[in-house]
Amino acid sequence: MTKGRLEAFSDGVLAIIITIMVLEIKVPHGTDWTALRPLLPVFLSYVLSFVYVGIYWNNHHLMLGSAHHISGSVLWANSHLLFWLSLIPFSTGWMGENNFAPLPMAIYGFVLLMAALAYFLLKTTLIRAQGPDSRLARALGSDWKGKISPLLYALGIAASFWHVEVAGLIYVAVALLWLVPDPRIGRSLAQEGTTEV
Repeated sequence: MTKGRLEAFSDGVLAIIITIMVLEIKVPHGTDWTALRPLLPVFLSYVLSFVYVGIYWNNHHLMLGSAHHISGSVLWANSHLLFWLSLIPFSTGWMGENNFAPLPMAIYGFVLLMAALAYFLLKTTLIRAQGPDSRLARALGSDWKGKISPLLYALGIAASFWHVEVAGLIYVAVALLWLVPDPRIGRSLAQEGTTEV
C-alpha cells in the first residue's frame, strides 16, 4: 500500500467521525435562545472533540508526510489509532448528553488516553520502518508532548470522580498543548526540500 492510500483512508475515517459527532447535535424545537440552553453541554463537548480530531488529522498528515516506507505493522498501528478515534463520537455524545457527569467524563478521558497511546505506537512503528536516522526520527526528537499527554489524561480520568471541572480543564489544556501542529516535522520537511507539508 502506498502512503497516499493510507492517508486517504485515514482522512475518510476522520471525516466520518466528525460527521457522526455533528449529527449528535439535535435541532431544538423552540425558536428562542432558551431552546438552545439544553444543547450547550452537547455543543461544548462537540467543540472539544472537533479540536481533538483536527489535532490528530494535522499531526497524522505531517507525520505521514515525512515517511517513505509503509510496512504492514504501520498499517495495523494506523488502524489501531483509527479504532480509538472512532470511539470519540460515542464518548463525546455520552459526556455532553449527561452534562459532564463523572463516569462519562472518565470514559471520554480513557478514549483520549488510548488514542494518545495508539498515536505514540504509530509514531514508533513509523520510525522503525523509516530507520533510526530518518528525518522523522530526527524531527520528533524526545517528543515531550507525546510523553506528558498520557499522564495528563490519566490525571483527568482520576479527577473526573473528584471534580469534573478539573478533569475538563485538563482535557482542554492537553488540546491547547497540541493545537499548533508539531513544528519539528514541518521544519524537517522544509529542510529536506519536501513540499508535502
